Amino acid sequence: MVANRLPVRRTRGSGGEWLTSPGGLVSALSPALREVHGSWIGWTGVAGAVPKPFDHDGIRNVPVELSAREIEDHYEGLSNSALWPLYHGCLRPPEYHRHWWRSHVAVNGRFAQCAAELAPPGASVWVQDYHLQLVPGMLRALRPDLRIGFFLHIPFPPRELFAQLPWRQQVLEGLLGADLVGFQAALGARNFRALVERFTDGRGERGVINFRGREVRYGHFPISIDFEAFDTQAHTDAARQRSAEIHDQIGDGRRILLGVDRLDYTKGIDIRIRAFRELLASGAIDPHECILVQQAVPSREHVGAYQELKAEVERQVGEINGEFATLGAPVVHYLHKSLPQDELVPLYMAADAMLVTPLRDGMNLVAKEYVACRPDERGALVLSEFTGAANELRQALIVNPYDIDGLAERIRQALALPEVEQQRRMRAMRDAVRKHDVHRWARVFLDQLAETYV
Repeated sequence: MVANRLPVRRTRGSGGEWLTSPGGLVSALSPALREVHGSWIGWTGVAGAVPKPFDHDGIRNVPVELSAREIEDHYEGLSNSALWPLYHGCLRPPEYHRHWWRSHVAVNGRFAQCAAELAPPGASVWVQDYHLQLVPGMLRALRPDLRIGFFLHIPFPPRELFAQLPWRQQVLEGLLGADLVGFQAALGARNFRALVERFTDGRGERGVINFRGREVRYGHFPISIDFEAFDTQAHTDAARQRSAEIHDQIGDGRRILLGVDRLDYTKGIDIRIRAFRELLASGAIDPHECILVQQAVPSREHVGAYQELKAEVERQVGEINGEFATLGAPVVHYLHKSLPQDELVPLYMAADAMLVTPLRDGMNLVAKEYVACRPDERGALVLSEFTGAANELRQALIVNPYDIDGLAERIRQALALPEVEQQRRMRAMRDAVRKHDVHRWARVFLDQLAETYV
């Protein structure tokens, strides 16, 4: 496994212990790696010297060193200030700097070299996400005996956007070093084939691209969550008790609208809050009967665009509470922090409606987490049509998040949904997520990778 980050994090202090990182990717891939005594190559998350490879929970962890300058240029620069906005529809203007690109190439080369030195003959190597799109091509040149897979966790853009990338051919040829290239949605896979045929000498047909004497398979593999883990926790007495406490804290039988997002401009948090305010102003929602709980996980706080978003969201929250709240009863509960899963699950269970309204998202796992945490088959999901999850959770209330009137109407509909209709929709969505969980996602990709021929 080759990913931007290792599957572990270190507790504070130089002598801190390694703990398994939370998240569906780690839980899905760790069992497969343990079974074959595999290794995970990644960055520790801090600058400077790294420890020697070490074993943790049955997996060999192989740290890759990044300097402070490389974090600034490769990670924060090229990856998150060029590729991230470009791949998310240019919601913010991407920046392109040649020194960022040089650092990006160097870091990708280091990851590829590490994999080439570590992998035994004929091994399978699975490379993850947009930070490392050059690795498959570099690794192919170093080790043509390997079977190489790549999966992109974010959207893959259409030609009119991707064409502006100064290094478009290099990125595409990097991806074409893989035997199997995976995307979240069918649209991303189609965009990939069209771009390959436009900017490289590769030629494709459905599911296969012929590139310089090799066949590169591609397709969409929608990622998911560990359904059983969330569902099991939602059935515990502790989760049910905490959910009841949340209702008691809010008081007076008020209904709960919930948003759970990383504080990122792609998530549409500011537009969502504006739609909620318009419902309050019109009288469609009574502030004494309904509140909005918005969790916004801090993200890239030193980057200007994120600082501006934080300031705007906090301004909106202040104005709404200033206008509609009463003493001791805010209308918007804003949590600018990360929550542990044992607190997040009861919050999902307490919410009458979940608002998942990104402006662009590869998948969005929060929508699936909410569904998994509703064994009572209650609640409603308002879901952006610009998420990969909208292709699977068709019983959600689908919305164009740019349409404030339409978004406000969907929120009103979610609160008015009859119980029998809530149950019908939630039951179907739970079945979909249960059948297509993160473990199935990993198995399907790895099985298809195993079927490729080097």
